[in-house]
Amino acid sequence: MAASELYTKFARVWIPDPEEVWKSAELLKDYKPGDQVLLLHLEEGKDLEYRLDPKTKELPHLRNPDILVGENDLTALSYLHEPAVLHNLRVRFIDSKLIYTYCGIVLVAINPYEQLPIYGEDIINAYSGQNMGDMDPHIFAVAEEAYKQMARDERNQSIIVSGESGAGKTVSAKYAMRYFATVSGSASEANVEEKVLASNPIMESIGNAKTTRNDNSSRFGKYIEIGFDKRYRIIGANMRTYLLEKSRVVFQAEEERNYHIFYQLCASAKLPEFKMLRLGNADNFHYTKQGGSPVIEGVDDAKEMAHTRQACTLLGISESYQMGIFQILAGILHLGNVGFASRDSDSCTIPPKHEPLIVFCDLMGVDYEEMCHWLCHRKLATATETYIKPISKLQATNARDALAKHIYAKLFNWIVDHVNQALHSAVKQHSFIGVLDIYGFETFEINSFEQFCINYANEKLQQQFNMHVFKLEQEEYMKEQIPWTLIDFYDNQPCINLIESKLGILDLLDEECKMPKGTDDTWAQKLYNTHLNKCALFEKPRLSNKAFIIQHFADKVEYQCEGFLEKNKDTVFEEQIKVLKSSKFKMLPELFQDDEKAISPTSASSSGRTPLTRTPLKPTKGRPGQTAKEHKKTVGHQFRNSLHLLMETLNATTPHYVRCIKPNDFKFPFTFDEKRAVQQLRACGVLETIRISAAGFPSRWTYQEFFSRYRVLMKQKDVLGDRKQTCKNVLEKLILDKDKYQFGKTKIFFRAGQVAYLEKLRADKLRAACIRIQKTIRGWLLRKKYLRMRRAAITVQRYVRGYQARCYATFLRRTKAATTIQKSWRMYVVRRRYKIKRAATIVLQSYLRGYLARNRYFKILREHKAVIIQKWIRGWLAHTRYKRTMHAIIYLQCCFRRMMAKRELKKLKIEARSVERYKKLHIGMENKIMQLQRKVDEQNKDYKCLMEKLTNLEGIYNSETEKLRNDVERLQLSEEEAKTATARVLSLQEEIAKLRKDLEQTRSEKKSIEERADRYKQETEELMSNLKEENTLLKQEKETLNHLIVEQAKEMTETMEKKLVEETKQLELDLNDERLRYQNLLNEFSRLEERYDDLKEELTLMVNVPKPGHRRTDSTHSSNESEYTFSSEIIETEDFPPRTEEPTEKKVPLDMSLFLKLQKRVTELEQEKQLMQDELDRKEEQVLRNKAKEEERPQIRGAELEYESLKRQELESENKKLKNELNELRKALSEKSAPEVTAPGAPAYRVLMEQLTSISEELDVRKEEVLILRSQLVSQKEAIQPKDDKNTMTDSTILLEDVQKMKDKGEIAQAYIGLKETNRSSAMDCHELNEDGELWLVYEGLKQANRLLESQLQSQKRSHENEAEALRGEIQSLKEENNRQQQLLAQNLQLPPEARIEASLQHEITRLTNENLDLMEQLEKQDKTVRKLKKQLKVFAKKIGELEVGQMENISPGQMIDEPIRPVNIPRKEKDFQGMLEYKKEDEQKLVKNLILELKPRGVAVNLIPGLPAYILFMCVRHADYLNDDQKVRSLLTSTINSIKKVLKKRGDDFETVSFWLSNTCRFLHCLKQYSGEEGFMKHNTSRQNEHCLTNFDLAEYRQVLSDLAIQIYQQLVRVLENILQPMIVSGMLEHETIQGVSGVKPTGLRKRTSSIADEGTYTLDSILRQLNSFHSVMCQHGMDPELIKQVVKQMFYIVGAITLNNLLLRKDMCSWSKGMQIRYNVSQLEEWLRDKNLMNSGAKETLEPLIQAAQLLQVKKKTDDDAEAICSMCNALTTAQIVKVLNLYTPVNEFEERVSVSFIRTIQMRLRDRKDSPQLLMDAKHIFPVTFPFNPSSLALETIQIPASLGLGFIARV
Repeated sequence: MAASELYTKFARVWIPDPEEVWKSAELLKDYKPGDQVLLLHLEEGKDLEYRLDPKTKELPHLRNPDILVGENDLTALSYLHEPAVLHNLRVRFIDSKLIYTYCGIVLVAINPYEQLPIYGEDIINAYSGQNMGDMDPHIFAVAEEAYKQMARDERNQSIIVSGESGAGKTVSAKYAMRYFATVSGSASEANVEEKVLASNPIMESIGNAKTTRNDNSSRFGKYIEIGFDKRYRIIGANMRTYLLEKSRVVFQAEEERNYHIFYQLCASAKLPEFKMLRLGNADNFHYTKQGGSPVIEGVDDAKEMAHTRQACTLLGISESYQMGIFQILAGILHLGNVGFASRDSDSCTIPPKHEPLIVFCDLMGVDYEEMCHWLCHRKLATATETYIKPISKLQATNARDALAKHIYAKLFNWIVDHVNQALHSAVKQHSFIGVLDIYGFETFEINSFEQFCINYANEKLQQQFNMHVFKLEQEEYMKEQIPWTLIDFYDNQPCINLIESKLGILDLLDEECKMPKGTDDTWAQKLYNTHLNKCALFEKPRLSNKAFIIQHFADKVEYQCEGFLEKNKDTVFEEQIKVLKSSKFKMLPELFQDDEKAISPTSASSSGRTPLTRTPLKPTKGRPGQTAKEHKKTVGHQFRNSLHLLMETLNATTPHYVRCIKPNDFKFPFTFDEKRAVQQLRACGVLETIRISAAGFPSRWTYQEFFSRYRVLMKQKDVLGDRKQTCKNVLEKLILDKDKYQFGKTKIFFRAGQVAYLEKLRADKLRAACIRIQKTIRGWLLRKKYLRMRRAAITVQRYVRGYQARCYATFLRRTKAATTIQKSWRMYVVRRRYKIKRAATIVLQSYLRGYLARNRYFKILREHKAVIIQKWIRGWLAHTRYKRTMHAIIYLQCCFRRMMAKRELKKLKIEARSVERYKKLHIGMENKIMQLQRKVDEQNKDYKCLMEKLTNLEGIYNSETEKLRNDVERLQLSEEEAKTATARVLSLQEEIAKLRKDLEQTRSEKKSIEERADRYKQETEELMSNLKEENTLLKQEKETLNHLIVEQAKEMTETMEKKLVEETKQLELDLNDERLRYQNLLNEFSRLEERYDDLKEELTLMVNVPKPGHRRTDSTHSSNESEYTFSSEIIETEDFPPRTEEPTEKKVPLDMSLFLKLQKRVTELEQEKQLMQDELDRKEEQVLRNKAKEEERPQIRGAELEYESLKRQELESENKKLKNELNELRKALSEKSAPEVTAPGAPAYRVLMEQLTSISEELDVRKEEVLILRSQLVSQKEAIQPKDDKNTMTDSTILLEDVQKMKDKGEIAQAYIGLKETNRSSAMDCHELNEDGELWLVYEGLKQANRLLESQLQSQKRSHENEAEALRGEIQSLKEENNRQQQLLAQNLQLPPEARIEASLQHEITRLTNENLDLMEQLEKQDKTVRKLKKQLKVFAKKIGELEVGQMENISPGQMIDEPIRPVNIPRKEKDFQGMLEYKKEDEQKLVKNLILELKPRGVAVNLIPGLPAYILFMCVRHADYLNDDQKVRSLLTSTINSIKKVLKKRGDDFETVSFWLSNTCRFLHCLKQYSGEEGFMKHNTSRQNEHCLTNFDLAEYRQVLSDLAIQIYQQLVRVLENILQPMIVSGMLEHETIQGVSGVKPTGLRKRTSSIADEGTYTLDSILRQLNSFHSVMCQHGMDPELIKQVVKQMFYIVGAITLNNLLLRKDMCSWSKGMQIRYNVSQLEEWLRDKNLMNSGAKETLEPLIQAAQLLQVKKKTDDDAEAICSMCNALTTAQIVKVLNLYTPVNEFEERVSVSFIRTIQMRLRDRKDSPQLLMDAKHIFPVTFPFNPSSLALETIQIPASLGLGFIARV
């Protein structure tokens, strides 16, 4: 379709306007080719005649349809031109408050001059992992694209941020770096990302300043490379800076400021540490007062100074260095105040004792006289002599300013260097993302050298940008296999050549700087002579000879030549620099080290990249002349080199472009100046991108999108199975000109305007469809009316028409009969005639065809025979002719060859006799000899080079050896430190003794507190008695007031009930919040625990060197050991055999009196044991004291040894007595008889035997204590041996310390063997001291005893502290009560008598009520305890009685005497199972392994009963409880919990595993509650289940541990659900069209589908529902509690709703009426799923309420105030920010829809301003609701549970 055909009536166009740049108008009549004038109607209501250009006859730009206005991507516009771009940006910025817009590969960012809530952590999380085109434009989307492409393509990335000053470049770059820091994290614990962000305030303070356009303008360019490791985590960064504006240090224009750091210093001058700087107000310094605007509104320079110092500290710049920086900066300020007085025209002087110069010299540490001299003089050097020349006042002022600029530049470079060092990482950098924050194109009224360099840099960047855009377009066309036609785009290479080529502007400038008398005027003349009239881009102003004009890509710029040479030279007097280098201030010479070391910019930074571009380039070695030459490198030359390096870096990366636009010059928020915006759009390359795109095929559709959008233009027959072919067929019919579109592999490409034409056709078709619908409805209404009228006439017509029809039917029947007869006869006659003719014809044909066939056969036969004869004759003739010819040819060849050979032979004979041949041969040999000589020379040179390298390597080797020697010395120092550490150990032991003394003091304090408490108690009792007396007096009055109280109580109950309801709701909310906080803390604890385990595993893998003989026992095991367990580990087999192998002698019943005596004896033995332990403690302390004083007091040592030997003998005798008593008890037990006592094996007998076994264990403990004392005696005897045996004792002492560190018998045994081997040659072997190895076992016992006693000491100390704290609390409460009573009495005394009685009565009532409630609580607790104990007592008594009766009935007296029966063979009366499982202690690990670690959830869920592992574990716990084995219970529960954690850590991402163990953990928890014996949990139990309750242990603490574990598993289950559902939600809930044809796809731009990740297939709503069904079925199979399933479903629906709503709020293309319908339909499907699963009461539907209201908001009417009121009342689940965001994003898909007006949105905001809700825009998709586990008892009987063989638990037995 021709473009002119679109200019029809009512078409809208853009016309130029001097004020608004472009103005919209509407055509009043169709345009016809040849028309010179267009009749237009403007939007303000005026008519206009627009005349076309007679030369070009160019028509005005067409306006895009309204549905395309406000698009995310400018390339999605059908008409791509300047007014369309400007209008789209304005609509998004002003109406929708959207500051970001895509323009192909460019992100256009408009500065809002207002803080927007779009950069929070939630927004970062929302953009993380998303495709770039799927979300609304944002700087985070560009950062995510760069980060993703770096990880995917293994290629470095760059983000180029450009724009004018004040456009927001620095802020955009800052947010990009914040995104990388948040998303990637750091690879170490050093928080590198914080350091990267901390570099911003430092660089802003020293490199940013206030200008007329921007309060925080960056006056330098910087390129920050953020480094990443192989896991793409930040490891460091590196910064390069470009063209610092040094002139700002000494001069500022009106309303501008110097760099921020100077004003921050002046604002902080009153700080104590800054007093030495002698600073004051900024108006006191020449360098800070020139602009006349020292304060920025809303900025506190003192606070900014604190932030700068904090950032310096974070980056490792020490306080001393910081003060050094501030000292230099203060010196620069004071230097600016140095004044000069003129002596004459050629000389000047400084006033004597000039205060500013004195302060400057003091701060810089230089000599005052020397600096004063060289500020007024300079040194001139000629070829023969050097002389000092005074300078004028103007020259001295310029020299002072140059020195200040030079110092500041050096300081700036030094700070950047240190920032880079702080950000440098030792880890190898895998890849990086560079962020380039560089100045944009600049043009001012007066443009100088700085603007020239800035615009030169922008020319280079624009060239790179154009090439990249062109390359991407070409790649897109080639990828889609579209014919590629060369697009003409602006190439600014001529402008770059004008600046940087040979004899270019920079080259001529450098040449002029080298001339002795070069000036700006002579340089300008050279420019005119070289380029004027020769280069089209170079012009000369008409009225100036000191300026030139360059035609840049953005605009023409006039540069003033004045100052170019001076700024390019950047000269500083060398004598002033030397004075500064000789400074006593250490940091100042450090700034000028670059001049001495001659380090080039490319090697200045630790990372190997260019951190600075202002540093002079110098070689490391060279001649003096060469160094001087390098010193003369100009600023322009340095800038050109650094710019080339930057371009090389950018070309080696994948660039991403951010173009910042400044909307107005007055910094007004959300104000759009079209003129300024167009200037910047032209300058930043956005319009160039549009032009390149528009030159080809700017509009691109996938085939599916095109089909979905323009399905209405197709007929049913046009729709084929192949979408691609369907689109091709339709387009060929719709657009006849095939050049207007192209078919690619996956997309259709359209030229500009064609999509608008298709949209017009679509709108016309839809309009026609609407008209047809209206027509049909109106016709239906009229037809109903017509039918009513018709029915009235039908009855009459029916009879008449019936008669006529019958007559007509008779006529038809007759006519048909006649016709049939005629037809049959005529057919017969014709057929007969046809058969006769046919027979005659067939006979004639047969004869004729036979004749012709015979003739043809004979002819073919003759021809075939003739051919055979010819073939043989011709072959014979040809063969004979060939033989004759061959013979003749061979003969001729022989003759000719013979003749030629003779000739050649003759020539060779002549040549052999000639001398010339030999000469030729010799010439070749000479050349070869010369070549060989050259090779020998080259080899000699290489040999010399290698010798030089060898000498260098020798020097390096010598330096390395010196370093190694230094390392050896450091190691020796560390060895001495280790020796000092051993001395600290002894001091710690002394502290332990002090702590024991403190314990005794606390005991004495406790006694004193108890005494005071008793006294106070007596006083309070007296006071209470007095109060009781008063109470009796008040009771009479109380009775009289009872009826009044009852009435008041009724009123109070009503009010209290209301308050109670409100308080309960509030308490429920508080409970949920508290539960949520607790579960979050639990989640954090589990995360840290996993992190700790991972670090521990990594540590073990890294170390991988196990220490020999050292093994760490489990902490729970060691802490839970009882006082008997430690001794049982080292007991050897003693005199007593096991009780199951006792001899089968006569067993007689037991006397109960004897049983009681034995119990009494056991208690006595326990007391004796405690005494012996105390004695052992004293002995241990005595041994430690003796070791310290053994050399000083040998005689006292001997006396102590004698005493200890006596003590040992006493203990041995005591042990013998105990053994004898035990044997007597056994004999008495076997001899005595009583008729009423049971036989062996009875419960009483077993209890007694257990008591006897415990006594034997006590005797074993005594034996171990004897061994300990014996070992101590042996060691003390060795200590007093002669000196010649001293070495042996020393070795044994060392071994003793090592043994105390060992933990088990195996380690001690190994150490014992090692000791025997080392001391085998000594005079006294340790083996001789103790032959059976008891000496080493002694140390084990000593260690265990120390541990036990220490734990007892700690527990006793804690108990004492708790008691003291409780007593203090009681004292405090009593004091408070006393004070309250006194206050009450005082108040009552002040009241009148009636009021006093009433008040005292009311107080007494409340007090008695509280006391009554407390007593009732105590009574209930005591009742529960009594009932529980009675129940246990009854159970025990019943069991003992049953067993005694059963034994007496089944065993006769004869059997008891003659045939004794073992206990294991006693028959059981009750044969039913007790619901317990028995296993051996050593099988615990096997049980846990088979039941937890290696269990497959899927098989258990399908084949076995739900919760079977939980039931099995509980039955094992029951058996351990039945045995009263606390160690077994503790060990089993601990192993179970740890094993479940291991399984979840290993397979934590498997939903079935997590669900299975969540249900089993809950079932285990319910079992512990159900069988705990507590009444609250026993209501639903059967009598049999009540018998299975736990009897010995209260596992309430373990219930809490299991509850915490269940919470952790639940949270892990939610995370697994979220990971599975998250990829499906956006696609299924938003993108997929569940209702086909409702939502049309709008035209999309370049960013709709990005290549960031490959498509993994689209998810639909059915995919989500299938996944929900899968989750629900798995949880039901695992037997999860229904209430818990409801909570899981609620959490799932919350995730679905939150993620869907968050994406809706960040995607403009999803906010439409049709998408609202899709969402509501999808939500209804989810609700239907809830109904099918009976989960409507789970609260899941309520979590979708925000999404439902957002969908309704998209569909409701949005025009009037009534609509606003309805929206405010409807959207109560959405926040104000969310409502406004949806209204701003609302986008019509069809022309029939209307946009939401700005006034309507403001009305909504006004109505909602009083609503108090969260300002947060997005929902927290990571929020997890607090989970509860309601008690759900099981009806399953434990004794009926069967253990399947598939579990491999054959080692456990049912009991």
